[in-house]
Amino acid sequence: MSLRQFLAILLVVVIWGANFTVIKMGLGEIPPILLSGLRFAFAAIPAVFFLPRPKCHWGYVVGFGVVLGCIKFSLLFIGMDMGLSAGLASLVLQVQAFFTVILGFVFLSEKIAPHRYLAMLVAFSGVAVLMLVSDGSVTITGLLLVIAAACAWGVANIIMKRAGKIQMLSFVVWASLVPPIPLILLSILTEDRANPAYLLDHMNWTGIGAILYLAYPVTLLGFAIWGRLLSTLPVGLVAPFSLLVPIVGMATSALVLGEQFDFYKIIAALLVMAGLLINIFGERLFKLLNGPKKAKVN
Repeated sequence: MSLRQFLAILLVVVIWGANFTVIKMGLGEIPPILLSGLRFAFAAIPAVFFLPRPKCHWGYVVGFGVVLGCIKFSLLFIGMDMGLSAGLASLVLQVQAFFTVILGFVFLSEKIAPHRYLAMLVAFSGVAVLMLVSDGSVTITGLLLVIAAACAWGVANIIMKRAGKIQMLSFVVWASLVPPIPLILLSILTEDRANPAYLLDHMNWTGIGAILYLAYPVTLLGFAIWGRLLSTLPVGLVAPFSLLVPIVGMATSALVLGEQFDFYKIIAALLVMAGLLINIFGERLFKLLNGPKKAKVN
């Protein structure tokens, strides 16, 4: 890995980690479902006119757009709007890795390695600890909605995998055409703050900046760089850097929003991060602990 590639990975990690603080700030100005719809509208237009259509069945593009755009991000935004802090949302959402493992077992007949059972137990123990937090930064409803968002992300990962070898940025941008209309219509029907008169009276640069940040740096730039790195470097070298996203997310929330991390939050974060580390590096660790297998002597 060159220095340029290393810095590119760190740039994506910072962009995606800070994303949760930007979402929290945007939710102060724009209702969650509308924010999600506008994010995808700006991500799709005009980029869709400059990127080739993904070389896969349209069903995968639409399915990914519905699950990731309409369901996952709406659940995430609503969960954060209903009380889960930005830092903890960035942490809890990472359990999508384990939902992906479980769904891969169910739908793709992929085996679950022994170390991943331990990883899931440790990580979900951390999520359970969050229910003990009583400082107002965690609500059970918000926590459950973000866990559901992580599950939806796992489903989206399976859809992307079933789509085959695709250009990631093109796939994401074309799928971004799916969520805006249904989400904006749903927002108008269900969210009081979604009416044009209210938005015109209350919208400021914080809300506009949040939409633009979520659409361009997070979606277009982030996936462009990440997809390029995955195509030129081993997946096992790039993927572990995603562990830094919740760390950046929690640090950004603390610095910008003043989020406090008490004993329960620290324990929860350590458990979830430990689970993620076991998930990625556990197989190597198990092999080291077992030592090299001795050849049988006849």
